[in-house]
Amino acid sequence: MADIMIPAGARELPAYLAVPEGEGPWPAVVIVFEALGATEDMRAQADRFASRGYLAVLPDLYDGAPWLRCVRKAMLQMRAGRGPAYDAVEAARAWLAARDDCTGDVGVCGFCMGGGFALVAAAKYDFAAAAVNYGILPRRPEEALRGTCPIVASYGGEDRTLRGAAAKLDRVLTTADVPHDVKEYPGSGHSFLTKTEMPGLLGPVTKIAFGLGKGRENGPDAWERIFAFFDEHVAKKSTT
Repeated sequence: MADIMIPAGARELPAYLAVPEGEGPWPAVVIVFEALGATEDMRAQADRFASRGYLAVLPDLYDGAPWLRCVRKAMLQMRAGRGPAYDAVEAARAWLAARDDCTGDVGVCGFCMGGGFALVAAAKYDFAAAAVNYGILPRRPEEALRGTCPIVASYGGEDRTLRGAAAKLDRVLTTADVPHDVKEYPGSGHSFLTKTEMPGLLGPVTKIAFGLGKGRENGPDAWERIFAFFDEHVAKKSTT
């Protein structure tokens, strides 16, 4: 596990790389972080994928800057479906795919804000599969998700900000005949797959508005769905 720099156009982007034990080549995944940035919790998710046999990279979309200075701009890019943050996600995918220890098959997994990025990136770039965790749906999802890769998505029924998102995403992907596994967990709120806690006064506010962290007992089931889906659409793709 190491802090690295990856090429992203004319610049280099800081990132965290997690490598499985043993010898490759391995399938890979780009981790797209939540609003708080490249926290230890997000690094732990890269480590989680590495422990399951995936080469994982967490690009720092904030380029080392504090999250409060960057999150608004990143959210605007996420909703617009374009911008430097998307370029960074694609740069991370291309960098992984070109490595000698990668099979060339790369998935993307995003959380919160990163889930929104992952959902759009699933259709924009050459990903084998996408894991979307409580991600905002793009405007006009029928158009934005045209030609998307297979998607596994998890939402919390107690997340007031994303009510109806799971059902709508499921309808769109069903109509488009895209392989998918979309599940909403009753009793869970936002960020139930990780240990995220908002700092300072934001903590109580987000727990009320988002149900932040509520229902984390459903996290293990969601993770097993993600890995089963990736094993089918990313790892097994390399052996067919």
